[in-house]
Amino acid sequence: MTDTQDLYREIRPYNDAEVTEVLNRLLYDDEFISAVTEYQFPRAAAYLGWLLKPVARIALARKVGEVETIRACQELVASYMEKMIARSTTKLTCSGIDQLDPDEAYLFISNHRDIAMDPAFVNWVRFQYKMDTVRIAIGDNLLSKPYVSDLMRLNKSFIVNRSAKGPREMMAALTQLSGYINDSIRTGHSVWIAQREGRAKDGNDSTDPAILKMFYMSQRKSGSFAEVSKRLNIVPVSISYEYDPCDYLKANELFALAKDGQYEKSQHEDIDSIVKGIVGQKGHVHVAFGDVINGDFETPEALAAEIDRQIISNYYLHPSNYLAAGDAEKCSGSESADFDARLARVANGAQDILRQMYANPVLNKQRLEGS
Repeated sequence: MTDTQDLYREIRPYNDAEVTEVLNRLLYDDEFISAVTEYQFPRAAAYLGWLLKPVARIALARKVGEVETIRACQELVASYMEKMIARSTTKLTCSGIDQLDPDEAYLFISNHRDIAMDPAFVNWVRFQYKMDTVRIAIGDNLLSKPYVSDLMRLNKSFIVNRSAKGPREMMAALTQLSGYINDSIRTGHSVWIAQREGRAKDGNDSTDPAILKMFYMSQRKSGSFAEVSKRLNIVPVSISYEYDPCDYLKANELFALAKDGQYEKSQHEDIDSIVKGIVGQKGHVHVAFGDVINGDFETPEALAAEIDRQIISNYYLHPSNYLAAGDAEKCSGSESADFDARLARVANGAQDILRQMYANPVLNKQRLEGS
């Protein structure tokens, strides 16, 4: 085990030496096996779970029996991803990936619509092009269940410590995270991170300069902000879903906030959103890789503006976006009917919010082109 792995042990992904132990732990995690059983047997699990859970455990043990490396874990995940994409999307496309050097490490800063699927689609596209998968930043608020943490870290996720309390603890956590991201790029490992904390539930994609400041925290002695940023090989990424499986949940949450001034999340609501995002219908999904940012951006705010420009300009607009923005001429009757059905899933008060969620990418692109 290297010094770097020891330094970042609390937050880093698992390594090959840890795979067997973690997989064995998962096989005897009853909650995880229950989740697998429900996925494999969605109708029968409710009343035959007691019988099907041992079957699911044995079948899973056979599948992971020969898995001893992170790459082997990801190849197993790829087989499930292929089935999920076939079931839940009508089409998956990408652009800009041909401009990336397979031998270079990049910091992919992405808009954020879906908790699990945003980085999963980036990884899937890279996997198809025979490129290494990325290390994924994930908030510790999503790791309330031990088996979820294990699964994420087997899939090259590293932990963003959002639960740190007090200035000193927060500073230490952010500096450790900054060091890990910089070390990852320096040692040839690409990284995915969202442009802001939390999903853009209203459809407005904007980069939080505080995240960009964090990249610099551990590198103050090694150059200016502009110099450190250029070394990170930042590539903005725009991910667009024709349909967001969690759109009605987001619309209801935003409506509750507007109406009552507050919204109380249930204990495992984020986990529920992860599941809905994975299995829900997405229609056409497009992943757009932007250009490597190599300009001299002296401040986090200036760099954030360039990331926003690329994410908005590269965002692929779907019929659902045009319909929401009032431009039905570019859409068919069936597409219009599909979108109306989407609106019908939420209460009247939340319908305008859901419509605006899909319209904002169109309006933001129009404002960008107008400026």
